[in-house]
Amino acid sequence: MKKAEKYDALKLENQICFPLYAASREIIKKYRPFLDGIGLTYTQYIAMMVLWEEKSINVKSLGEKLFLDSGTISPVIKSLEEKGLVFKTRDKSDERTVTVGLTENGEKLKDKAAEIPNKMAKCVSMEQSDALQLYTLLYKLLDTLKD
Repeated sequence: MKKAEKYDALKLENQICFPLYAASREIIKKYRPFLDGIGLTYTQYIAMMVLWEEKSINVKSLGEKLFLDSGTISPVIKSLEEKGLVFKTRDKSDERTVTVGLTENGEKLKDKAAEIPNKMAKCVSMEQSDALQLYTLLYKLLDTLKD
């Protein structure tokens, strides 16, 4: 093997992780003006999306759904609680289990957030079939990366 070939794997253009990383950053950047309008960060927004669907969920399950560890999800929940959008309760049978639920204001925010996916769709000019294929492949990738 030639020396140049040995290092081909280190080229940025040969990394699947780089376009995933860069695309994620660019998509989140596109979300920012819409999320600023409702006072949320992207991570807070995706946590709220789960809560709008589930109404309440334990912190561990929320972190698993969002692929976030407890060190990341805890500050997100705390900030949402400070904004008056969620509340936390401890399970009476197991004090270690904390559940997060929506407040009335958290539920109301859903109406303002409902327009964001359509606004984002206009920001990303991609054929619907390509978007569906990308979605499918990304979830397939996530499934292979689960512990």
